[in-house]
Amino acid sequence: MKIPTATYRIQFRNGLNFDTATGLIPYLKQLGISHLYASPVFTATSDSTHGYDITDANEIDPSIGGREGFDRMAQALKAAGIGLILDIVPNHMAASPENAWWRDVIEHGEKSRYARHFDIDWSRRLTLPFLGDSFEDALQKGEITLKVDPLTGKPAFDYFGTYYPVAPGTLTADNTDGLNKTELAALHERQPYRLMCWRDAPRELSYRRFFEITGLAGVRVEDDVVFDDTHRLILELVHAGVVDGLRVDHVDGLADPKAYLERLREKAGPDCYITVEKILGKGERLPPDWPVSGTTGYEFIASLSDVLVNDENIAVLSELYDNVVGKPVDLRNELRAAKLMMVEKNFEGEFTALWKLATDIAGTEDAPYEENDIRTALRELLIAFPVYRTYGTPRGMPAEDAALLHKILRKVSATILPVQAEILAFLVRILCGETSAAAASQAGLFRTRFQQLTGPLMAKSVEDTLFFRQNMELALNEVGAEPLIRTFSLSRFHTEMIKRCEEQPEALSATSTHDTKRGEDARARLFTLTEAPQEWAACVKRWHRMNESKVRILPDGPAPRPALTWMLYQALAGAWPATLAPQDEQGLQELDDRFQSFVEKALREAKLRTSWDDNNEDYEKAVLNYAHHLLSPANRLFLQDFHTSIQPFIQAGLVNSLTQTVIKLMAPGVPDIYQGSEALNFSLVDPDNRRLPDFTRLEQRLRQDEKPAWDQQAYWQNGQLKQYVVATLAGLRQQKPALFQQGDYVPLSATGKHAENVIAFARVSNDEAVIIAAPRLVLGLPARGFPQTEIVLPPHLAYRPYRELFSDKEITLNNQIDMAVWPGFAPVILIASASS
Repeated sequence: MKIPTATYRIQFRNGLNFDTATGLIPYLKQLGISHLYASPVFTATSDSTHGYDITDANEIDPSIGGREGFDRMAQALKAAGIGLILDIVPNHMAASPENAWWRDVIEHGEKSRYARHFDIDWSRRLTLPFLGDSFEDALQKGEITLKVDPLTGKPAFDYFGTYYPVAPGTLTADNTDGLNKTELAALHERQPYRLMCWRDAPRELSYRRFFEITGLAGVRVEDDVVFDDTHRLILELVHAGVVDGLRVDHVDGLADPKAYLERLREKAGPDCYITVEKILGKGERLPPDWPVSGTTGYEFIASLSDVLVNDENIAVLSELYDNVVGKPVDLRNELRAAKLMMVEKNFEGEFTALWKLATDIAGTEDAPYEENDIRTALRELLIAFPVYRTYGTPRGMPAEDAALLHKILRKVSATILPVQAEILAFLVRILCGETSAAAASQAGLFRTRFQQLTGPLMAKSVEDTLFFRQNMELALNEVGAEPLIRTFSLSRFHTEMIKRCEEQPEALSATSTHDTKRGEDARARLFTLTEAPQEWAACVKRWHRMNESKVRILPDGPAPRPALTWMLYQALAGAWPATLAPQDEQGLQELDDRFQSFVEKALREAKLRTSWDDNNEDYEKAVLNYAHHLLSPANRLFLQDFHTSIQPFIQAGLVNSLTQTVIKLMAPGVPDIYQGSEALNFSLVDPDNRRLPDFTRLEQRLRQDEKPAWDQQAYWQNGQLKQYVVATLAGLRQQKPALFQQGDYVPLSATGKHAENVIAFARVSNDEAVIIAAPRLVLGLPARGFPQTEIVLPPHLAYRPYRELFSDKEITLNNQIDMAVWPGFAPVILIASASS
């Protein structure tokens, strides 16, 4: 297996196709990239902006170049010596008539060849929740008619241009024309499906969906036939040597992730590099028996906060935020509230199905529990679940997962919640397969459904609710991170990297993805708020006064409230381009367009005063107008004050950006560069983070012969210095693959006046070694190095000749590195010379 030395993630669609990617190959080569890491390339819905709503898993999407364009790109990559990694989506497909398999299921119901391809409850009619009203209301309004589908020439229900086929035998030849509403309703009742309002999906859906997205139907890839049908082209490309690696999307959504991965490994062969999208909770480790190289790296993002957060000031920032909110924020209670809402509303149907299963099993087991008591216990078990899922199968529950379940049982039982411990224990026994033979089948279904629900429940509660409600420090509100305040320390980071070196040395290390809540450089900048919380709070208070005339008083309170303005100013500070001047009207307009989309999404995801399914138009309009005013060229006083005030945070954030880049490129794991993030990425949440980068400018900057100077601020601000560092370090990784793939991670200690302002470590493999030192927590410090500060070297690294990577100077070290001799905030990369 060829392990990548550095990957480059590109997001097809939104202006990027195979020919565009092919044109990037010389640039990627110069950047030091070993593998192109592609978003899904298979045919998706016609309006797809991301490719995860696949309609044909065995066709390359014509909209981005089709098979011919893909083959040209693959051949060009091969000629350049660059590998190809594909993002595959085994968990779901588009629930759309554009999907021929799904369309066949709609038309033929349970008789369809593909009826078992999708995870559908066939004890009832297939629900199609794609109407704006109930079927009856839509029919009365004339929105639903019977027409001939122009694609198939067959009769179908037409709803605003979407055609739902009429099942064979349900429409007789003498009543094809002129059916009145009563006859259309009767015809609808004879279909194997039921058209319904999208608002009813959380309660009545008959198929497993991806998270809350009814347009994505779960696929039963655990079935051998389904696996073969959905992986035919994928495996063809792997076996032909066209594709070198696979990234498995949302592996936790599968019925049995381990079994799927074992089958994928068997079919793909031992040489295929495979990673999985898996969110690891606090203290959680990737199952060691999965035949993969590791995760796609969200846990690495979380680890970086230990380097860039000033732990001494977290409590201060928290108290200042509490003052703005008007009361102490209890994040544990807030997390519980978010999960409770998800269980009882957003995932009501999935929860109810589990509850009914548990009640049926109780009857089979002669367990005389009241239905409502079972419901309460099940609800609390789901709410208390601290990770995405367990991995129980009919063969049993892994020991570590069984231990986790019993830990949760004890924790919930010890609370004042009205939960019966014996019912919790009963539910745990079901999950662990400790039931009678008579209940085994139901228990297996319960276990699978429970494990497929806890992941979406966690993701939607934390990433898509709590992270938009609680905004003390937005940099901490990131995929893979914990929402609860904890201790941040370099020692914790070093411990994590040692474990990563032992457990996942071939996993991807991410800092930005198509799903992160903000770009890596926005996050790096916002971390600096923990270095000056009082100053930040004073700024927010002043800005709020400047713009308070735009606050609107609505029946349910001010819009925006002070806690929301805290978030708005912080989000704006993170997204503000490093070179944007307050008098640049075009730049302000471009930022405003992006910011408006972000604010609307943030308000709806928070689900407090508005939401996606229940819009509060007056509230949204008031807040959006407030946000628009912030970036209005006429708001000169505020813009000038804002720009001046955030300059220290911008400068310290640029240092953080470079430090996290150096760490990612040098630490254990395979660095993944998200498109455009080799320069500065101040993006907001999707779809903003999926915009097409300016590749022409990126290529021009990298082709320039001169090295960007460390002492010239322009190179920091335009991203050229970061891009140079990426290319240089990625090139080093290509030169020394064994050092970075198998080398040890050795934490190094700093002593002296600025010991807390430096992170240092080494990578060591036999006689090869690289020493890395980078600045941290530099807000307010002069850019003149770190006097009276030394990095202590262990004996096997001391008294050896080294070459400094960026200057190419040869030096000989004793038992320490004097940080005073390294000017500015440049990172130090020392490579042990061959003569040593």
